[in-house]
Amino acid sequence: MSLPDYAIEARGLVKTYPATKTMPAKTALKGIDLAIPRGSMFGLLGPNGAGKSTFINILAGLCQKTGGTAAIWGVDIDEHPRAARAAIGVVPQELAADVFFTPRESMETQAGLYGVPKRERKTDEILAALGLSDKADAYVRALSGGMKRRLMVAKAMVHSPPVVILDEPTAGVDVELRRQLWAYVQELHAEGVTIVLTTHYLEEAQELCDTIAIVNHGQVVACEPTSSLLRRLDTRSVVITPPEPLEHLPVIAGFDAKLRKGQLVVTYKTEAASVEGVLAAVRAAGVQIKDLATEDPDLEDVFLALTYGDPSAQDPTRD
Repeated sequence: MSLPDYAIEARGLVKTYPATKTMPAKTALKGIDLAIPRGSMFGLLGPNGAGKSTFINILAGLCQKTGGTAAIWGVDIDEHPRAARAAIGVVPQELAADVFFTPRESMETQAGLYGVPKRERKTDEILAALGLSDKADAYVRALSGGMKRRLMVAKAMVHSPPVVILDEPTAGVDVELRRQLWAYVQELHAEGVTIVLTTHYLEEAQELCDTIAIVNHGQVVACEPTSSLLRRLDTRSVVITPPEPLEHLPVIAGFDAKLRKGQLVVTYKTEAASVEGVLAAVRAAGVQIKDLATEDPDLEDVFLALTYGDPSAQDPTRD
């Protein structure tokens, strides 16, 4: 059997939550079309309430879709639900583990639920990779929050799925744990595992992901290679350091400007102006220049533009 082109493929995916006595009906997904290439490190971004968790829950079998189709590793989630779920490992945002089990027992139980034969289980190998070997026989209730987070990742890997979804995996963890988690995730990716990441740490997505989709109000507003996405904004910024820190923002004619720790940051459209034009306007405003640097837009700038409305970042080919 040949490998699928897409690790996850959704077409016209809709989810509407019915009305209750206290809440009106709500459509969380409004026809999601998304094809995640096999072997990619894929970022799924969006503000709170955009529909990311609903999308993940549908793939994981925790939520029933209202319409459309979805397939994991080429397997339709409706036609072959068990096979589809066997192809995916999900690390949820919430820390959910039986506190009366040890990590080893928790892993073995999870492997049993997936029907992994004992001779094929990699419990100790996975625990070691995530730095949990010395806690393998401690009760989960005695683990720190960071260790419980590692255990959630470990449990998602017991059946060696070809697709792993990490839903806010580094939320609330320290820098060292974040580094360890990403080192392990990158090892998995190097072995051919498709990684889907949701995160509010946009610098992580920019650094790690080769492709990024941004979801807003239940719709995909962008999906393209990270480098292409960063080119959506045709802006740059010039950071001016004066001899003495500025206390008041001068008027820079024709440009947007702001103060940042005594420095002057002037933003301009690359198609309409140049650094020389910015410097001329800064000098005309009476600001002396001790040093300067230029900055390109980062993923946060593009994310804010696409989710909170900057027409210059919109894709003209998308309705």
